[in-house]
Amino acid sequence: MAFSFPATMTTPLVIPSVDDLHDAALAERLQRAIDDKTKPLGALGRLEALMLRLGLILGTEAPTLQAPQMLVCAGDHGLAARGVSAYPSDVTWQMVENFLAGGAAVSVLARQHGVQLSVADCGVARAIAAREAAPGAPRLLQCRVAAGTQDASQGPAMDAAQCAQALVHGMAIVRGMPGNALLLGEMGIGNTSVASLLLARLGGVPLSECVGAGTGLDAAGIARKQAVLQQALEANNQAHEPLDALAALGGFEVATLAGAVLQAAAERRVIVVDGFITCAAVLVASRLQPHVLQRCVFSHRSGERGHGAMLGVLRAEPLLDLGLRLGEGSGAALAWPLLESACRVLREMASFASAGVSQQSA
Repeated sequence: MAFSFPATMTTPLVIPSVDDLHDAALAERLQRAIDDKTKPLGALGRLEALMLRLGLILGTEAPTLQAPQMLVCAGDHGLAARGVSAYPSDVTWQMVENFLAGGAAVSVLARQHGVQLSVADCGVARAIAAREAAPGAPRLLQCRVAAGTQDASQGPAMDAAQCAQALVHGMAIVRGMPGNALLLGEMGIGNTSVASLLLARLGGVPLSECVGAGTGLDAAGIARKQAVLQQALEANNQAHEPLDALAALGGFEVATLAGAVLQAAAERRVIVVDGFITCAAVLVASRLQPHVLQRCVFSHRSGERGHGAMLGVLRAEPLLDLGLRLGEGSGAALAWPLLESACRVLREMASFASAGVSQQSA
């Protein structure tokens, strides 16, 4: 069923509190359970660290992932008119239709892994028509703030009220979702530029290390993109606090994702982060509530140039490195089976004692 918010919302912006998950006793029990499985110590490599993280997020020695939700947020950007992408802005609405029709990569992967796909129109230039969806099929969430942001190279992309509205939308979406796991995805021509700007401003990374090919720019296109983004940083030179920077430089889809991340973290859901743009939303959320990062599993290292620097700022170690640079949530969906395997091994793999297997000699 289509889901929509009113054109204007009066709900005030209240950033949810995200508590520290530190629990030494639980961590010790989890590590003991992992070490007691019928294997040499550390033999499952980084899967063991994932088992520990999932147990701590969900607060149990027997974690179970329930009703996973993939949220793909879409929006357009005024910056796109400056030639920062190899594709026209029309591709944003066209790809949203493709998501909903089940033909995009993330649609296929969500269907394969039994993950419910929701696509949010946060501010696509061409409005997406409401439609009914069959149970389990991709569903449309209509939470438009405006028909795309303003050109950040000339001034703020959003005003404070628009930014707050997008954040509130993201929080409300998650509150209405079942399950205990949220996978993040996005769509928006020009949004690698937004991620680059937020990384430079909030992460302190030189802009030249943040800017990449995006959807496939050549060397001249990347140079043009960097020049436009430098103008955007200069045009918004006073916007350094997280919400100010998000409003000045961000996009409606990034702000909606940041709100979703904050709400999911407050509800102690597992947050599966995709690539460069979803990491930018996590960066903003973590600057508002640092313990957000304790709830995050970073799915992959993107082929986009700035993503390595972004992961460094977030102190994140991704699960996969496949050279992906598609976005959409494709990396999060590909990594999802690893999370399911980690939980199953922790719950179902025998211990030395239960299996009657001898342990390593002292």
